[in-house]
Amino acid sequence: MTKSSADLHQPLIARRMDRVASFLAMDVLSAAAAKERRGDSVIHMEVGQPSAPAPRAAREAAKAALDLGRIGYTEALGLSALRERIARHYKDTYGVSIAPERVVVTTGSSAGFVLAFLSLFDPGQRVAITAPGYPAYRNILEALGIEPVTIPLTKADGWIMTAESIARAHAEKPLHGILAMSPANPSGTMIGRKALADLGETCRRLGLWFVSDEIYHGLTYGEPASTALVSDDDAVVINSFSKYYCMTGWRIGWIVVPERLVRPIERLAQNLYISPPYLSQVAALAAFDAMEELEAVKAGYARNRAYLLEELPKIGIAEMHPVDGAFYIYADIARFTNDSIGFSKRMLEEAGVAATPGLDFDPIEGSHYLRLSFAGSENDCRETVSRLKGWLR
Repeated sequence: MTKSSADLHQPLIARRMDRVASFLAMDVLSAAAAKERRGDSVIHMEVGQPSAPAPRAAREAAKAALDLGRIGYTEALGLSALRERIARHYKDTYGVSIAPERVVVTTGSSAGFVLAFLSLFDPGQRVAITAPGYPAYRNILEALGIEPVTIPLTKADGWIMTAESIARAHAEKPLHGILAMSPANPSGTMIGRKALADLGETCRRLGLWFVSDEIYHGLTYGEPASTALVSDDDAVVINSFSKYYCMTGWRIGWIVVPERLVRPIERLAQNLYISPPYLSQVAALAAFDAMEELEAVKAGYARNRAYLLEELPKIGIAEMHPVDGAFYIYADIARFTNDSIGFSKRMLEEAGVAATPGLDFDPIEGSHYLRLSFAGSENDCRETVSRLKGWLR
């Protein structure tokens, strides 16, 4: 008996699919939605999504474009006006001059990562990421056949990727690049200007690509975040309109790349998704004129952060990474459990609070961590503490 074509390809399909783990934050969101459909109340602390809508100027620009009727393709690299405005943003915000031609508009930062990884690395090459860290890094790299190399973060190093840790990992077995994030997901911890410059210098010395995830820029509660481009013009910087600009569902972001990568990335973009969504690009361009509204949203996050940092220790959630920016608290819950997935499930079912288990961000130490997002309302944060206070007794 001969095997069918489907039978012959099944093992290959299975191997490819096995490389990509589930995104636990989205699994929790699905479970929370199912609970709500049953009529139960849920406080959503699981996903990194602003509760505020896209700014009024962005919505009005999108409506005006929609009224014109023709929503078509743009250039694969994005609207020239948006690329120019993003370049101006770097000059205004960081004092860094970049050519608009180096800006690539993408379908969310997620597409930016795919474009960056495909253009920078070959299958089998090794890229350093952190634990804890954003789970999609590992999953996308593995789906592309690129090896993620985990750099465990430590309290002694301030819970950040350091130049020394990269040099050690490279000495053990050569790396081809690194991916750093500041402010970080899941913690909000920020890499300072000097430490970021040290990472760039180490990458140049060792011949590594430096990819800097800066999608939470604008959301800091003390010192402003620094872009890797301040000290390393060759860095590949990824950003998004999802977080500070409250435009998650619009799926629009950007990357800044060295000039020599623009054409290779353009060819990839043309073939992978033709162009970013026109309507979202129009809205994103207008979002730059909504700073007053966006700063008011950020002030709400700051109040949520202050409240939780004061109240969570009172109910036994006291050990956490520094919350310098973003809108997350990454808390050690070892006094309650060493099974963050089971703990998260029980907390949702019994207390009606949805949060993401730490194993989403760290396959080892994450078993006793939990991430709480404070991007929701002040009432949500107060209700969360109230519910957990009774549940954790």
